[in-house]
Amino acid sequence: MITRIVVFPVLGRRWAFNVLPLVGATVRTEGESVSLKQLWQTVRVTKGFGDRLELFAHFVSYKMHEKWIALEKAPVGSIRNRVRSVGQRLLTRLSPSESFLKSVPKDTSILEIVFPSSINPRLVRRRVRHVAISGAIFHRRCMHGSFAFLPFTALLGVLPFPNIPLFWNLFRAHAHWRALEGSRKLLVLLADNQQSAESISAKSNSTDVQQEPNNSNLVDEINKNRDTPCTCKWVLLPCEKLENLVAPMQVRSKGIDDATIDAVSQEFNLDSTQILKWRDYK
Repeated sequence: MITRIVVFPVLGRRWAFNVLPLVGATVRTEGESVSLKQLWQTVRVTKGFGDRLELFAHFVSYKMHEKWIALEKAPVGSIRNRVRSVGQRLLTRLSPSESFLKSVPKDTSILEIVFPSSINPRLVRRRVRHVAISGAIFHRRCMHGSFAFLPFTALLGVLPFPNIPLFWNLFRAHAHWRALEGSRKLLVLLADNQQSAESISAKSNSTDVQQEPNNSNLVDEINKNRDTPCTCKWVLLPCEKLENLVAPMQVRSKGIDDATIDAVSQEFNLDSTQILKWRDYK
């Protein structure tokens, strides 16, 4: 599976990182509503501890999603509606890097990094690696803390009201686990065969990434010029169109405006709210 990352500065030294799956990527739905009995039968025939753990994580995530949808239908002014409002405010305070790392598919085999053509490719790779390394350290620590608090929040179930702390703790533990997996995947991909990736970046300078979505011709050309097959798992793609839209030299001093964010989101099929979070997050 090929996964594409769109990277560009938004304010000073602050950059935005967004994952854009390519055509042919497998899209995983949130899952169908299954019972515990059906889940147990599926787990019994599944091999591998990691795959079984992921099945449990998807099941818990889907059940929490159902509870959240039920809160949205609560009458205005009710306790459930107030709980949803508090949860919505907490979600807006989450780091945008967490959403980025969570969106990295685990079955990614090749990572394509799209960035403005005026930026040094080595700086781009270093920035992505920095997000992955810092995310791995932070989310590993927070995941262990969330799991440590699970027994204490579970004890609150004896009280005569919904155990909101337990649901929030489960949600955060699952979120930190997914972000940690995304960080590890990025580190594995970016640590492989730097020379090949830099050669591909030089060949693809100033190309339109939308005209060559898979960049397969560049990889084939590198393979022909090397004695051994290319084992590169990351490709740097400078983009003139992104350069013209973002204008990195002006963004570093003034920051990217809302109109430019809308233009970039429309051109590369990105979520504008995530780009705004990268720019405005404190």
